Amino acid sequence: MKIAIPMAEGRLTNHFGHCQYFSIIKTTNELIEGKEEITPPPHEPGLLPRWLHEMGVDMVIAGGMGARAINLFNERGIKVIIGAPNETPEVLVKAYIEGKLTTGANACDH
Repeated sequence: MKIAIPMAEGRLTNHFGHCQYFSIIKTTNELIEGKEEITPPPHEPGLLPRWLHEMGVDMVIAGGMGARAINLFNERGIKVIIGAPNETPEVLVKAYIEGKLTTGANACDH
């Protein structure tokens, strides 16, 4: 499984569409197997769901995301988890794997 996390300064950022980079965490058999940091293309509405799908991403863990983006991810079969805390990607993925990822409200208001 590949999990994408929008990042700024080493931690999840609530500004999904305007993040500095994405951490792409690869997991196998519930273990973290690797991590890539990838700079996204310039922001355009609807671009990131397609771009991440083309990279083989299966899931996005985010602080917040607009309804349109969530729908575009869902159309591509990518699971979206919103309301995640501003942690490092390894902490977030480990918590998800262990069933302990605590989420709150969607940090996006559009």
